[in-house]
Amino acid sequence: MRVIAKSRLRQFWSSSPAHRDARRQMTEWYNYCAAAQWRTPHELKADIRTASVLKNNRVVFNLCGNKYRIVVLMDYIRHGMLIRFVGTHRQYAEIDDIESI
Repeated sequence: MRVIAKSRLRQFWSSSPAHRDARRQMTEWYNYCAAAQWRTPHELKADIRTASVLKNNRVVFNLCGNKYRIVVLMDYIRHGMLIRFVGTHRQYAEIDDIESI
């Protein structure tokens, strides 16, 4: 998959000393997704069971024991992922409309 906006990940883990622990796992997540070839939401879910597949081609990934969340917009036909949100579990919980991100 082509993962767009790795800079969002870097920006997040650099934004606060409290988020430095996310760097390793977010980098591993990025590399894993970049090597993946998911053609359907079912393939993605079978591969990463902790991912939450939402409507409108959005997927939520839980990292660092569910401490952090990454929301992506998937394009299975073009094999692309656009990172729309990177944040803590609490920040994610405060989102009013997940489809707006």
